[in-house]
Formats: sequence, C-alpha cells, structure tokens
Amino acid sequence: MNSSRPYLVRALYEWIVDNDCTPHLLVSAEYPGVQVPPGFASDGQIVLNASPSAVRHLHMDNQAVSFEGRFGGVAHSLYIPIAAVLAIYARENGQGMVFDMEPPLAGSPEGPEPDDDGPSGGEPSRPSGRPSLKVVK
Repeated sequence: MNSSRPYLVRALYEWIVDNDCTPHLLVSAEYPGVQVPPGFASDGQIVLNASPSAVRHLHMDNQAVSFEGRFGGVAHSLYIPIAAVLAIYARENGQGMVFDMEPPLAGSPEGPEPDDDGPSGGEPSRPSGRPSLKVVK
C-alpha cells in the first residue's frame, strides 16, 4: 500500500491555505536527497514557509515537494523528498500534522545497507517498522 503521507501533506496544505493561514513545512534537512539552502537549517531541521505568496512553482506529488523560494533575498530551488517532511502546520494557530521519520528507501544510492548479522538476542525476527498482528482468543 502506498504511503498516506503525500496525500495528507497535499490535503493539509490546501486546508491551511483555504483557511487564510500560512502553511509551514518542518523538514529533515539531513534526509538523503533534500535540497535546501545551506546555513538555514538548525539541528538538522528547517522550517519552510510554503504559502502561495512566498514560493513559486510549487509542485507536490507522491515523491517530493519542490518549489522556488527566497532566503536572505537570494532565490533557491528546493527539493524535499516526501519522507523528509516531518510536519505541516499553520503558522497562525499550529494546527496541522506531525509525521514519524521514515528511513531512506532500501536500494537507493544513499539508503541504508542491509543488515547481515541476522537477528540478535532471543527476540523473534520480523521486519522493522512494520506492525504485526496475531489472533487472540
């Protein structure tokens, strides 16, 4: 099943703008593939004003958010993989949504290396990050 994050980001963006508020994106600036202006991130994160009056050529799809914005009076092209979006919220009242950090996709050039050590300890092996269900009678 596809991630719900890109759909929620687009819907919340539209909802925030429709309510005459300013959409802000909290982005992990250290996530692989993120292109934001250097020197503007703090603690590996950056908050971006994505309001229609602050950006040009905004494009949101299932893979990324991209737009042109000005930082210190200088125009920059930004590219944010959708998994790097940590939150979207309205500046005026803080309403929005926070997302969990997603690991980079395996097989991507900058993704994590597979773990060859096998399971450790006495814990059962299961894919990390995936829920498990069991029938309880």
